[in-house]
Order: sequence, then structure tokens, then C-alpha cells
Amino acid sequence: MNEDHYIKKIDRVTSILTQLQTKSVVRAQDLADKFDVSIRTIYRDIKTLENAGIPVFGEAGSGYSLVDGYKLPPVMFTKEEVLSFITAEKLMQKFSHESLDSHYNSAMEKVKAVIRNSEKNMVQNIENQIDIYTHRPEKPDAIKNIIPTILESIAEKNQLKIHYQNVKDEASERIIEAVGIFYEVNYWYVMAFCTMRKDFRQFRVDRILKIEKTENQFLQNYGNINDYRKKSENKKVQIKLLVEKKIMPHLVNSKIYYGLTVEEETENGMLLTFETEWIDEGFPRWLITFLDYAQIIEPENLKVIMTNLIGNISKNLT
Repeated sequence: MNEDHYIKKIDRVTSILTQLQTKSVVRAQDLADKFDVSIRTIYRDIKTLENAGIPVFGEAGSGYSLVDGYKLPPVMFTKEEVLSFITAEKLMQKFSHESLDSHYNSAMEKVKAVIRNSEKNMVQNIENQIDIYTHRPEKPDAIKNIIPTILESIAEKNQLKIHYQNVKDEASERIIEAVGIFYEVNYWYVMAFCTMRKDFRQFRVDRILKIEKTENQFLQNYGNINDYRKKSENKKVQIKLLVEKKIMPHLVNSKIYYGLTVEEETENGMLLTFETEWIDEGFPRWLITFLDYAQIIEPENLKVIMTNLIGNISKNLT
């Protein structure tokens, strides 16, 4: 066997060890798929770890894990990994929720503590050369540790009691079963099954006024958060707009966010079809930014909504 083969084997075995440190159970088939090798090769790699004194528990055909309580010395990171950490740290500073900031900063301090001295100098030199430009709402959340509380409830499968204030400033108490959290257009949301509505809903985190993890557990095993985001949609209204082609480059990202489903080129312009649940508030306020280049085809009540919105704006200008 050539030298390249042994280097690949060392890299693979090291990566398998990392997988064992980060997961409670690792299946042989998953490792085989990850490294594009046979299961038999994975069995030999596990044997190599065992021969090196690593206490791997498990059997071929099931799953592997490190013996509980076994600790490994700190991992040394490559230069490329260190640079990726710095970039990720900058992203976290811009996009993470404030309730996660202190936890992430603490974790990064531990990572930096095991970086080689030569790479610590590189970190200091490069940190100020990376920045992320974005807008974050300045309004602080009412609850300091809200996202960790939500994540704990998901892990422990405990229902949450929340006091929630909607866009109309109406407050209500809900019992929810959290599925997951997601970040979209400058805000964090929790996706959950609402026991009052008997359906899935998304709640903007900064509108949660109070949160309490209850002792009541839920038995339902919820799947991928994106599957439930599709199910969570309220009743949607179809909107058709005829838009002048010259304004289209300015709508590239926003049109998707506001529910674009079909885009058709016609002689008179672009016929855009949307499905949205925001017809009373969000969609009209977006539409007004380019209404001078658009014609409302349907529904008729959107024309009334836009007329009233323009009237209110006109009053504020007099």
C-alpha cells in the first residue's frame, strides 16, 4: 500500500474519533456513507482505534460510542479551521440572538484556549479584517434567556406557557409545543404546535412577553422544522399584479419573501402571482414601495386596502 493510502486512513480514523466525541451513537453505515468507503473498512478503522487504546463501545451492525466518562485531550485545530471559526464568530455577532451571545462567547474562549500560540497571533491579526454588514433590530427582547429556554423545552419535550403580543398589540396566553427556531429577515421565530389553535404556528421571539417551561411533557415526535413551517401557514390569499419590467431587478429577493408563486412575462409587463397571509398589513406596505409601476389585477379588496393606506399617508403629509 502506498503512502497516500495511509494518509487517507489516518485522516479518516481521526475524523471517526471526532464523530465519536460529538455524538452519543455513531452508526457504521453513516460513517461509510460519510467517507465513501465500505462498512468493512469502517469496521477495520474502529479496530484501529481500539488497538490504540480508545475505549469504543458497540458492535458491528449497530452503533458505536465512547465509553461513558472517557475524556480525550484537547483537539488541535488546523489553520483553515481556525480561520473558519473567526468568520463564524463574526456571523454570530451579527445574526445570533442576544440570549445566545454570552454562551457562544464562552465557547469561543475555550476554542481559542487550545489554539497554538502561532495561530493565536494570526487570530489577533485577522479578526479586525472581517466584518458582516447587516441590519439588526435594536429593540431588546423582554426575556433575557429566551432561546435557551425554548431549546431546553425541545430537548426535554416540555410544553411552554407564553404570553404573546401580536402585530396588532393584542396579548394572549398560549400553551405551545416547540418544534424548532429559525431566523428570517432580521428576526428570530419559534415554530410550535399551539394547543389553543390545534395547529402549527410561528411566533416572533421578540413579541413573547413572558415564557415559562411547564412540567407537562408532550409525546409527539415532531420532524424537521421546515416540514412544519409549510404546515403552519394560515389561510392565504392569492394576489395577482401586473408589474413593469424595468422595476423587476429591484424585487429580486423581496418578491420571494412575500409569497411569489408564479412569474409570467406578457406583452404589458410581468404578471406576478403571490400567495400571502399578510394581505392586511405586510404585503400592502411592501407593495406601496413600487405601486407606481404596478397594477392590481386581483383581489378587488386589495385595491381598497391600498387606497386607505395611501389616504392615511396623505393625511400625514398635510
